[in-house]
Amino acid sequence: MTSLDTGKVFLLLGSLSAAFGVGAGAFGAHGLKAALSPDLLATYETAVRYQMYHAFGMIAAGLLWAHVPHRLVRAAGWCFVAGTLFFSGSLYALVLSGMRWLGAITPFGGVVFLVGWLLMGMSAFGRAQSSEHQRP
Repeated sequence: MTSLDTGKVFLLLGSLSAAFGVGAGAFGAHGLKAALSPDLLATYETAVRYQMYHAFGMIAAGLLWAHVPHRLVRAAGWCFVAGTLFFSGSLYALVLSGMRWLGAITPFGGVVFLVGWLLMGMSAFGRAQSSEHQRP
């Protein structure tokens, strides 16, 4: 994968995640509002909100890669992808299936989100060290 591909991958994944988040939000507002208790609807809305935040994080990682092609940027982007799957995915599954034990997975996603943001911040202090992209 070239450096250009890394940025494009995160731009694509972030855009797809944002599109899914918009659809999930609309589904929650129009399709689930009458079917869910207020606490489950709030949980669903939290899943959508954090998915959207981290879709923008993926997009930021894709754009940042063009300026700071550091391995930490790539790692941050993948943390946002994984965090979305674990955090938002577990909450969606909990709400839609009623299996409360899925809530035990959610904090792992939250930790991965935190790691992603810290890695992205740390990348500002590193030199371009990626094997994919070296600036002259």
